[in-house]
Amino acid sequence: MKILITGSMGYVGSVLGRYLRTTFPDAEIIGYDQSFFGHCLTNASALPEVFLDRQVFGDVRELPAELLKGVDAIVHLAAISNDPMGNKFEAATNDINAEASVRIARLAAAVGVGHFVFASSCSMYGYAEGGPRKEGDPTNPLTAYARSKIGTEEGVRRLDVGAMNVTFLRFATACGMSERLRLDLVLNDFVACAVTAGEITVLSDGSPWRPLIDVEDMARAIAWAIERPASNGGQLLSVNVGSDQWNYQVRDLAAAVAAAIPGTRVSINTDAPPDKRSYKVDFGLYQKLAPASQPQITLEKSIERLRDGLISMGFADKDFRNSPFMRLKTLERLMASGRLAPDLRWTGMAARA
Repeated sequence: MKILITGSMGYVGSVLGRYLRTTFPDAEIIGYDQSFFGHCLTNASALPEVFLDRQVFGDVRELPAELLKGVDAIVHLAAISNDPMGNKFEAATNDINAEASVRIARLAAAVGVGHFVFASSCSMYGYAEGGPRKEGDPTNPLTAYARSKIGTEEGVRRLDVGAMNVTFLRFATACGMSERLRLDLVLNDFVACAVTAGEITVLSDGSPWRPLIDVEDMARAIAWAIERPASNGGQLLSVNVGSDQWNYQVRDLAAAVAAAIPGTRVSINTDAPPDKRSYKVDFGLYQKLAPASQPQITLEKSIERLRDGLISMGFADKDFRNSPFMRLKTLERLMASGRLAPDLRWTGMAARA
């Protein structure tokens, strides 16, 4: 089996390479990444790319068709990966997250790739009242990031994909420890606050709902999708990936972190207007289709791994929201140094740096 992972040097990709190497030990695994965040290592004893057979550097907007030849499965992770980046770089977010994704799917189908696995997002449900959202329910995207995920799903569905199986994994909000940790995710942020300052400040009123999934369980779902036959869900499948037990309100997440890290204080702004990004999600379809690949990492275990990982690396930066572990800050620093252009392409200075 030959697997291509785009976004292989990101938060999820760094965990995925290791997981796929264990799950498919004889597979040829190739990474493809622009390496914006390759230097943002956290508690890694070696580069995560040691689990790959080859790492190729490049922009997904220009992924060469010849790289897809002989590939059995593409795992397409590469994206502008959160709301703050999407809002600041809206045009680039559409180009990278949607337009390039549809192009890659078209190229993949043309050369006979068997499986196209896309990292979609439950964020497309936006603000949702009336019970947990199912795959067929209306979407309500509130950000450029969420709109780009819908754009990819709709764009790929309009293609002639031939015999290629397509799986859109609508992931819950990611969390958990990685060799390239992000701290711009709600649970990861709370743990970093508790470890460095002993205090979690919830800027909203704490009421919004968020479904969560540990990054290791995301890798577990991707491994399932790589081998999913069309008879299990259809040739083009959109599926919410997470667990019904992992629908939490933000204030409950803060409380869980405080319980795991004694002495942590929690402050909630009860006067704040409700955050409109609030949605519960129904994961029943995923449970039905992938009973052997259900999430296994509990909230408590995810918090424990984050806590222990940060402590073991001596993390004590109370100003971490300005650190390289906030993806937007990394992009802004690369732009300020002249190495990254506003359209999120490397400049000539990057080659000389």
